[in-house]
Amino acid sequence: MRTLKSQEPIYVIGHLNPDTDAICAAIGYADYLSKAESMNAVPLRCGHVPSRVEWVLEQAGIEAPTLINDVRTTAELICDKDTTTVLEDETFLSVYNAMQQSGMDSIPVVSKCGEIRGILDFTQLMQLLMPQDDSGSSKSVKVVTVSPTKVLKSLKGQSHGMEIHDNEEALTMFVGASSEKSTIKGIQKICDKGISDKQLVICGDRMKLQRAAVENKVRMLVVTGGYSVSDELAELAKKNGVMIISCKYDTATTVQLIRCSRQVSSALGAEFLCVNASDAVSDIRKRLSVAPQELFPVVKRGSLKLLGVFTKADLVAPPATKLVLVDHNEYSQAVRGVEEANVMIVLDHHRLGGNVVSREPIHFLNEPVGSSSTLVARKYRDSGVELTRGIALCLCAGLISDTLNLTSPTTTMVDKNLLVWLCGIAGVDADQFTHDFFASGSLMLKGTVEEIVNTDRKEFYEGGKSVSITQVEEIVLSSFDERKDEIKTELLRLAKNKGYDLAIAAITDITKHVSLIIAVGEQRIIDALPFEVRPDGSIRAEGVVSRKKQIFPAVCDAIHKSSATTVEDV
Repeated sequence: MRTLKSQEPIYVIGHLNPDTDAICAAIGYADYLSKAESMNAVPLRCGHVPSRVEWVLEQAGIEAPTLINDVRTTAELICDKDTTTVLEDETFLSVYNAMQQSGMDSIPVVSKCGEIRGILDFTQLMQLLMPQDDSGSSKSVKVVTVSPTKVLKSLKGQSHGMEIHDNEEALTMFVGASSEKSTIKGIQKICDKGISDKQLVICGDRMKLQRAAVENKVRMLVVTGGYSVSDELAELAKKNGVMIISCKYDTATTVQLIRCSRQVSSALGAEFLCVNASDAVSDIRKRLSVAPQELFPVVKRGSLKLLGVFTKADLVAPPATKLVLVDHNEYSQAVRGVEEANVMIVLDHHRLGGNVVSREPIHFLNEPVGSSSTLVARKYRDSGVELTRGIALCLCAGLISDTLNLTSPTTTMVDKNLLVWLCGIAGVDADQFTHDFFASGSLMLKGTVEEIVNTDRKEFYEGGKSVSITQVEEIVLSSFDERKDEIKTELLRLAKNKGYDLAIAAITDITKHVSLIIAVGEQRIIDALPFEVRPDGSIRAEGVVSRKKQIFPAVCDAIHKSSATTVEDV
């Protein structure tokens, strides 16, 4: 089975519910790897594009990465899209030749519009030549269901008499091999029974036999050995509704070729397994391994249009999707199917989650800087790889959004130096870009509650607890009070559906450096958070703007304190 181009790219992807840094760093790093490492790197995303990122991409003149929800190897990735196919109205002979040339023991049969009609294996094909007859009679061997035009094509012959048609008919072969007298007598006997129009007579240059066949109005006469058919006989055949074909082959070969003229559609089984292109190999492997067929057609979901085929052998060790993870290093935050992928590179600025597993040694870059875009920008600068204005603008946005224009406690000197460098290439003023960026899309003013809770949400596991932390960055928090109740309701729904012990939404004012927090879940953990509880039950965290550096560490401490309190209480 050949390797498809669709298996070749290395996909660069950020975390679930991607924020600006996750999308922009993926775009920038894919561009860098393509230029610096000559990789076929393609940026992807596994979530909705936030409105602010849409604004950035529009300013940069760059298309949003393709959305993908699952990176497991699919049926489409392992199928052979250049496979040999045959049409359902093709003959045994043409299909047999196709099998011989392709080396295939099974072959997909399709309609003229490319829709799969079945899978024909060699055993089924041979049954066209030797149909089963439990009675032991030779009748089934003599009867052939053929189209006259297919017979003409297989014999490479010439037609005479009545015009040849394409409809299949069940005809009994009558070979003129006995004496002329007994053969003619046999034809007349058939005529007396009223079944001459179901006969296919085969003979050589025996003129009397040819005439007897035409006069008795058999359905078809095949003249073998390259002998000619007289104009008089052809005219009589036309009058009597007899089709005549003359060919160069001897009688024995002609009989075999007529059998080989049968259309393969009649040999197709009523049932066969099709696989949807998007089906994950890990989901279908067990079911298909015990299926009776060896070749599986791949179709687009909801369609019978054939995309390709694969065999059982292709299910054994399918190629894994090649991934580069940016802005995360934990499976809980990664795209579905990451466990089955081949993770080749990780570039991140968060804590180590400890559960990313690679098949071989990988490149792993994890540094305490303000953004993943910072790490990508440094690679461009240090290697001297060309950085376009559009990519520089994306990296500016990623760096500024994650560091709140260098005001977050996560900010380092590396971030500060690289932002100056990036702004120079992008041709923007950092302060003005920051204002325009955050003003370009307010979730609290324009977003649905689902967008508010899920646009920039990350999952964590700490101290045996499952935690979800959402952060929404705003210029002002004037709309918080009117939306806090619906946000809490959505957080409760999310926690129930996902099984979170704690779900938090932090709405951060980037100008006043304060976050208003809504928390649901285990009350012991919420009570242990080191922030001010407001009369309405929401939480005010003065000076808190960083999920990574401030909110998450506070949650971790609260989990451990509440756990210790529980033990003491016991």
